[in-house]
Order: sequence, then structure tokens, then C-alpha cells
Amino acid sequence: MLSSRSVLALSRSFPKVKLQTASSARTLASSGKPYRILGLQQIAIGGLDKGALKSLWVDSFGLKQKGTFKSEKENVDEDILELGVGPLAIEVDIMQPLDASKSPKVHVPPLNHLGLWVDDIEKAVEHMTKEGFRFTPGGIRVGAAGHKVTFVHPKGNDATPKSGEGVLIELVQAPPEVIAEYDRIAAL
Repeated sequence: MLSSRSVLALSRSFPKVKLQTASSARTLASSGKPYRILGLQQIAIGGLDKGALKSLWVDSFGLKQKGTFKSEKENVDEDILELGVGPLAIEVDIMQPLDASKSPKVHVPPLNHLGLWVDDIEKAVEHMTKEGFRFTPGGIRVGAAGHKVTFVHPKGNDATPKSGEGVLIELVQAPPEVIAEYDRIAAL
């Protein structure tokens, strides 16, 4: 890593060369978009029997449980597990429906959705909406883990043709520690 003095000397020696700094890396990494996708935030897996899922993910794979979430509106009873450590650990949600005959059917398909950390959820939604992405009803709201979330619909329609191409994708507002860790690693 270059010291501040070295960066200053290089910039004087090569005035037409734009050096990448942590702040300019944000613009470069975003490809001109007003937001960045920072990494995988979660994987949500559904089944009719959360106990069988817990046996696999906790007992066999050793993931730690960090919380629970239950919502009649979302027809879900879930355990929130953690894979890895630190700000970039991945959340694994194991879910069963409260009523398998009602929607949403969190167990169909078994790989329910992927969650992606985003550094600015409002800008992401605004930009993606202008690009023609379809989002699920409900808008930006607080999710099971306490972060702002919204979902890219798995299927487009005539009005909003862009979608998750068959995959439900959750955009999750990254907290400051995730953004800082991403920036720290990206600057290496």
C-alpha cells in the first residue's frame, strides 16, 4: 500500500494519470450506477419441516442460530442462522410456512431467495425502477434481521420487463460496518 507521500509524488510526476483512491473506487466499482452491490447477504431455504432443515444446517453443518422471525402476513416461521464471522458473514434463513395452503409459499421452491447487500437501497430502487425492473408489492420495509429490504420480482411483465430471471432477489441495506469492511477489503 502506498503512503500519502508516495501518492502525492506519483500524482505530481504523472499529472494526467488518475490514481484510484478508496473514494474513487466507489465510483469505479459501481459502473456509473448510484449504488453498489457489496456481496451475498443471505440465502433463504424453505421446507415443510423447519426441524429437518435445522438438523442439516445447525446439527450437521454447525451454523449458529442468531435469531427467529415469525409473520402471519408473510406466512413464515423462520430461524436466522449465520455462516462465517464478522460483518461479511452470510445469513442462512431456514423457513417453514405457518399454513402450507396459503401464500406466500415460503417452501416453494426450496431455495426461496438470495439476499444481496447494497450500499444505498433507495438509490438502487430508484435507478432499477427507471431501468424497468419489477419489484414485489410492499416497497422498501424493515426485514426479519432489522435491515431495510425490498425484493426484485422473479418475473417481469409488460410494464416492468426486467426481473430476477426466475429468482426472487432481496436487496438489503448494508449497515455501516459492512460498507466499511467492503471498502477496507476493496482498497487492498
